[in-house]
Amino acid sequence: MTYIVNDNCIACKYTDCVEVCPVDCFYEGENMLVIHPDECIDCGVCEPECPADAIRPDTEPDTEQWVEFNRKYAAQWPVIITKKDPLPDADERDGEEGKLEKYFSETSWARASANSSRMPATAVGSRSKKSETLPDINSVGRNPGLSTSSMSIV
Repeated sequence: MTYIVNDNCIACKYTDCVEVCPVDCFYEGENMLVIHPDECIDCGVCEPECPADAIRPDTEPDTEQWVEFNRKYAAQWPVIITKKDPLPDADERDGEEGKLEKYFSETSWARASANSSRMPATAVGSRSKKSETLPDINSVGRNPGLSTSSMSIV
């Protein structure tokens, strides 16, 4: 068994669930979250945390498609481990029908944010609890004030 996130999350993206997950198996898209079904340990602590009732066990009817949906986007989107504010229209969209067809975006949150605010590159999808800034590979070892002859190997 695993848990899945269904279309109730779309256009709401409440993130109360991510803080209680002991294995960090939530992944963040532009306007929803998903659970990686192969990482979920089936503890169920996330389910009651979701105000939109978007987290369900895969044993419920009609959840097979959501298992594959969650697997697909968990492989593409970055992991999320800290609570964030819900989307601005979350309260209005909560409970709305047809959100998959109306609002779903395949874009990851990191890509959407980078396009809108020109954020620095970060370790997208990193499993660490803190974000790391990636070095510019072209500048590594090219510090004009530092020569390799002044470096020693310990």
